[in-house]
Amino acid sequence: MTPPLVRHRLVVLLAATALLVAGAALAVHRAAGRAAERDRTHAGQPAVTKGEVRLGDGRRRLIFRNLVWGPQRDHLATVPLAAPGARRTAAPRDCLRFHAAAGTGICLRATGGVVPGHEAVVLDSRLRPVRRFPVPGIPTRARVSPSGRLVAWTVFVSGDSYAGGAFSTRTAIYDTRTRTLHDSLEDFTVLIDGHRHQAVDHNFWGVTFAADDTTFYATLGTQGRTYLVRGNLVRRTLTAVHENVECPSLSPDGTRIAFKKRIRPKGADAPWRLYVLDLRSGRETRLAERASVDDQALWLDGGSLLYALPGDFGADLWEVPANGRGHPRKVVASAVSPAVIGP
Repeated sequence: MTPPLVRHRLVVLLAATALLVAGAALAVHRAAGRAAERDRTHAGQPAVTKGEVRLGDGRRRLIFRNLVWGPQRDHLATVPLAAPGARRTAAPRDCLRFHAAAGTGICLRATGGVVPGHEAVVLDSRLRPVRRFPVPGIPTRARVSPSGRLVAWTVFVSGDSYAGGAFSTRTAIYDTRTRTLHDSLEDFTVLIDGHRHQAVDHNFWGVTFAADDTTFYATLGTQGRTYLVRGNLVRRTLTAVHENVECPSLSPDGTRIAFKKRIRPKGADAPWRLYVLDLRSGRETRLAERASVDDQALWLDGGSLLYALPGDFGADLWEVPANGRGHPRKVVASAVSPAVIGP
C-alpha cells in the first residue's frame, strides 16, 4: 500500500506533467498558426535567397531595398535587370535608403543603442562600410554620382512627410576622393533671378549629379515655393533654374531632368505628378503615370524611368516611358530605393 505522502507527491507530479504537456501542445498550436499566417502573408511575394551582392560583377543588374516579409526584409537585394521578377539574392546589409554607381554605394540606415538614431554609410563594391556619418534625422533621399566619387543624402530633421505641413531637411555631399564633407547645402550661396537670396526657411533635398563631379541639381524649398537649383561644388553656389520642381533626377546624357511636380495645394491628396524637363528649352513633358509619385525617379536608360508607388507590402517599383507616351507597368514587387549597376 502506497503511503499517503507518496500518493500526494505522485498526484502533484502527474498534474504538473499534464500542465506541461498541455502548455507544449498550446505552444505548438500557436506556432503552427503563426507559420500558417506567415505563409498566407508571404503568398505571391517574390522568392528571396541569402547570398553575396556586389556593386560591380560585369552584369547589368538592379539593386534595391527588399520589402518581402521575412528575415531579409529591409536588406539590399539584387535581380538581373533583364529579369526583374526572378528570385532575388539578398545581402546581410540593411538600408532604409540606398543608391550606388561605379562601385560606390550609399546606405542610410537606422542605428540601435540606448538612443536610436540614423547614419549614412559609404560602401565599397562588396557592400563593406568605408565611412560612417551620423545624420540628424529620418533618411529620405540618397544618390551617388556617375563616377562613384560623390555621394549625397537628405534627411528629415523634423516632420515625416512632404505633404504634412512644415518640415525641415538637411542635405549633405561627401567627396570620397578628397574626403571633403559638405555637411549642409544651407551653407552655399543661393541665387534666384540673378540675385542672392537669403531666408531662414531654406530647405534642400533630392540631389542628382552631373558627370563632371562638380555640377549637381537639387530642390530648394523657400517661402512656399520649390525651385530646381543647379549647384557648383567648387564655387559653392546654388542657382535657381526652374520653379515647381521636386526630387530631380538627371538623365544619363545630362539634358533632361525627371521630377515630381506639385499639381495640388499642400495638404491635398495625390499632390504630385511625374514630369520631365528639357534643360535647354525649359519645356515640360507630363508622363503617363497618373498616380501621385512621392519618390526621386531613377533613369533606367535614356528612355524610361523607375520609381516607387505604395504596394501591398510597402512599395513596388514601376517603369514608365520618359517621353510622355506609353503606359506605366509594375516591374519589381516589394521593393524600393533602386540603383542600376553594370555596363
